[in-house]
Amino acid sequence: MRFGILIAVALVALTNVALAQAKHPQDVQKIDAALQTAQINPAQRAEVIKLRNEGEKFHHTGEDSKAEFALEQAKAVLGVR
Repeated sequence: MRFGILIAVALVALTNVALAQAKHPQDVQKIDAALQTAQINPAQRAEVIKLRNEGEKFHHTGEDSKAEFALEQAKAVLGVR
């Protein structure tokens, strides 16, 4: 019984990691596309680029929660969902 629960928990964790791995590159693409036409000031543009780059770096190093946080902040500045 315990072994079955352990397997279920492991599968849920792996599914979450797989979903995050797919979501972050999509978020980076959305940010890049929105930057092309964004009506933001230079300071905001610099902040979005910084957050986008941090999010991408965190994604590649496996720090998914940090990647999610940085990319969501960048999208918020741009008004992207």
